[in-house]
Amino acid sequence: MIGEHVLAAYAPGGGGRDALAFAEAVVAHTTGRLTVAHVHPPDRPAAAGEAATLLRQAEAALGDRPAAYTARESRSVARGLAGEAGKAGADLIVVGSTEGGAGGRIAIGSTADHLLHSAPEAVALVPAGWPPAVLGRITVMYVDRPQCDEAVTRAALAALTLGVPLRLVTLALPGDPAERFRDDLAMAIRLAVDSTGIDPGEVSAELAEGDDVADALAGAGWDDGDLLVCASSEDAAAHRVFVGEVALKMLRAATVPAIVLPRGYS
Repeated sequence: MIGEHVLAAYAPGGGGRDALAFAEAVVAHTTGRLTVAHVHPPDRPAAAGEAATLLRQAEAALGDRPAAYTARESRSVARGLAGEAGKAGADLIVVGSTEGGAGGRIAIGSTADHLLHSAPEAVALVPAGWPPAVLGRITVMYVDRPQCDEAVTRAALAALTLGVPLRLVTLALPGDPAERFRDDLAMAIRLAVDSTGIDPGEVSAELAEGDDVADALAGAGWDDGDLLVCASSEDAAAHRVFVGEVALKMLRAATVPAIVLPRGYS
């Protein structure tokens, strides 16, 4: 299940705090392990001391929550986080939004962008100023392809384990075959039920129509306790995250935390 070992990318500012808060919320639901990581450049003498100070701040913010804390030198924050996740055995890397983005939206900076095109672990993105909330529903963005079928099965299992409902959403833009999409969603509901045994009453599907990706996504309706899950592109290498242009537009328009699964996630 997603979140058995979560690595939170901690850095100064609101994005670091949001990543920490969401990572803590995930492990609270999954009873998993939490590692807090900060990546700093290798060529600045004061960086190691600043990293230690930041990690102490994170520890104070978590209070009694058990966690491991680690600092890593790397010229690339994204590569450093991926390396630390592999070393720790984490299955989810949590990254906050970059400074200066719109409040309540996901602002994708260079670190998140790199992870979204190469990470071997699932990547979670947290909207700026995310209000910590109890998980109330898992939503899978669905199109009829094997990676999305896999995401439906994994998300249904997580929903069943955590006791929350599962929603399947397909975005329909002008000119898209809406009726075919509805048929695909009906088959995806059957897949979720047959593959995991989740109660059919706990699974819903919705065709979200709009003039563009942001408009269609907003029309689906979102609550603070929602979690968005999407699969990687069919262009992704095995066991790697890779999102395409449409998925990037969707993530930037999202108002709830989003998790992108690697291709072949298990």
